[in-house]
Amino acid sequence: MKKLIIIFSSIALLVFLRPVLGLGENINSASNSSISTTQVDDNEEESIITEAVDGIKSFYSYTGFANSSSGNVIMIFIGIVFIYLGIKYNYEPLLLIPIGAGVILGNIPFVAGNQTGIYETGSVLNYLYFGVVKGIYPPLIFLGIGAMTDFSSLIANPKLMLLGGAAQIGVFATFMGALYLGFALPEAGAIGIIGGADGPTAIFLSSKLANGVNLLPDGTTVKNLIGPIAIAAYSYMALVPVIQPPLMRLLISKKDRKIKMKPPRAVTQKEKMIFPVVAMILTLFISPSALPLLGMLFFGNLLKESGRTERLADTARTKLIDIVTILLGVTVGASTQADIFITKDSMLIFGLGAISFVIATMGGLLFAKFMNLFLKGDNKINPLIGAAGVSAVPDSARVVHHEGLKSDPTNYLLMHAMAPNVSGVIGSAIAAGIILSFLA
Repeated sequence: MKKLIIIFSSIALLVFLRPVLGLGENINSASNSSISTTQVDDNEEESIITEAVDGIKSFYSYTGFANSSSGNVIMIFIGIVFIYLGIKYNYEPLLLIPIGAGVILGNIPFVAGNQTGIYETGSVLNYLYFGVVKGIYPPLIFLGIGAMTDFSSLIANPKLMLLGGAAQIGVFATFMGALYLGFALPEAGAIGIIGGADGPTAIFLSSKLANGVNLLPDGTTVKNLIGPIAIAAYSYMALVPVIQPPLMRLLISKKDRKIKMKPPRAVTQKEKMIFPVVAMILTLFISPSALPLLGMLFFGNLLKESGRTERLADTARTKLIDIVTILLGVTVGASTQADIFITKDSMLIFGLGAISFVIATMGGLLFAKFMNLFLKGDNKINPLIGAAGVSAVPDSARVVHHEGLKSDPTNYLLMHAMAPNVSGVIGSAIAAGIILSFLA
């Protein structure tokens, strides 16, 4: 009996509470709303699918696949080739590998406006590229070169400096060729320095003359040729072992290639210390516009030879030059975005660069033969060292040395070749200063 009372009481309580809880309405309307609920669920599924597809499309629009062009693919391939040459054949790996990586970075397609590209104000690469545009990196490179260079061979045999000067014919031949092809005077001046086979000097001069900022007399803006000029200069520096040996064998007889030069005299430490100071004053009075380059070159050498600043010299020739080389290589490479780099002007610059490098090498070789007309006996010079007059230090001197060993395994030309090689560095900087004085 008690159980029945409990059951009925529970039922009565549920009946009383049902209207309050809305259970009756749900029960009565369940059958009516079942169709509409199914329709809502279908619409929600379609909406989710549509949003997912739109999200995928939006994601794809931001990827490199959606924004790439054939030019990007070509430049990325070129970057890979640079890296391959640096690793496989040891062609200036400290330059070609950073430049190759930079070329790839600069040609990864991106959506403009996200502060990604090297030419976008505020991007990280743009800040790093500031050192190229303003010519900051090249003088720091020269500081490191000065701190690692031994000028003893040049001090011991000063007449070999003429070979470094003779090789600069490539600079002025390229300048005339660029004018003939229709480049403006400042642009031609910047292109001409490629003939010196000196990457930092080429970047320094192009940052002053062909920077895309300066105005020509007619009011037009000069072209931004920093990237093509820098890539051309460094490419031909790396190809010294490929370009120079055939020219040596073509212009220099086997008999002349076997000429043995007498050992250079011993140079005192006092001479080594005096040289950078005297050379700094003389060269900068001749070409004041080259002060950032030559001033830092001889300052770095003074740190090395003074005997009192070894820590500074060590920093300049190791850590500092390594850091700057990385930044310079990557940013120069990244500046070769396809839409800016793959142009008719770039192709002309590369063609002129090849011709100028050949002319510079030939100028040094032929002038060395000319000098031998006035030298007698063991004072004669091996004409091969004339090829080292280009400022690709020390690769040109090494190539001369190896070529000499092929003709005579006992003929060591490395120290002799270093004299015109380092004078070529000085000569190209002086040439750049002279061009800058007239055209800036």
